[in-house]
Amino acid sequence: MIRKLLSGITLTTALIGSASADLPREINFGIIATESSQNLKQDWQPLINDMSRRLGVKVNPFFAPDYAGVIEGMRFNKVHLAWMGNKSGMEAVDRASGEVFSQIVYADGSPGYWSLLITHKDTPYKNLEDVLKNGKSINFGIGDPNSTSGFLVPSYYVFALNKVDPKTLFKTVRSANHEANILAVLNKQVDVAANNTEAWEKFEARFPEKIRDLRVIWKSPLIPADPMVWRKDLDSDAKTRIKQFFLSYGKGSDAEREKAILLKLTYSGFKESGNYQLIPIRQLELFKDKTKLESDTTMDAAERQTRLSEINRKLANLNQQMATLK
Repeated sequence: MIRKLLSGITLTTALIGSASADLPREINFGIIATESSQNLKQDWQPLINDMSRRLGVKVNPFFAPDYAGVIEGMRFNKVHLAWMGNKSGMEAVDRASGEVFSQIVYADGSPGYWSLLITHKDTPYKNLEDVLKNGKSINFGIGDPNSTSGFLVPSYYVFALNKVDPKTLFKTVRSANHEANILAVLNKQVDVAANNTEAWEKFEARFPEKIRDLRVIWKSPLIPADPMVWRKDLDSDAKTRIKQFFLSYGKGSDAEREKAILLKLTYSGFKESGNYQLIPIRQLELFKDKTKLESDTTMDAAERQTRLSEINRKLANLNQQMATLK
């Protein structure tokens, strides 16, 4: 009996050892700075704890004061995987050895989220036209430069398409994360700010009485749901196990508890994805650059045409890639 017991313990130990041998000793999980690290940790820590138990290694949350900190952390192998927005995910893929492996699924079933412009209910601004007409009186809050909804989307749909530069349009422009921009509007430190529906819903859940003092005055076209990104040089077995954790989360024997954790994040789960989900964001970035070039009357005409031709070539290549995915 003792021999059998010891044999069982040895086998179990061997299995645990072999299960974690293909993983780093510790995994650093990056979380982009959409709000305060305290709030982010509160929402993400239960999932991180479950990941640590399931994988059999310690998983550490990695916070930085801005999106670039998580991207750089991945670049220098201090971050092994991360929750990112599409633009920050694109930056990680292009310059930090990143690779998209899954995508969040929202609790309400929507295929993505939306960028917003918000203002205090006491301001006279009711729509985008009011903002564009009264820019010189407006202190504006824009998002992190690596934010899709806080920076890239409004840069194109609000500014580039209307042929205006926020630096000259507004009285002042300040950059901050989504939570800080909401608070700045509430406290009347800025008059109008960029935000998104995900941050709005999380703030509304925490402070339903405060959200009533805010007004949405513009909503963007749909933005694809956020990607999960890992370093592409992770061991293939480690990738398999990490992906399996995310794709099965909220669906197993402990589904009810896990779904409650996901709901705090405004998610219902995760689905498989890849770098292809970044194609619309790459198109948006190129469209923004193209619009800016076309309206630049100071540039040499030949140089402008050369740069426009290069952008058109890249757009055609992306369009071709999109066609193969349909």
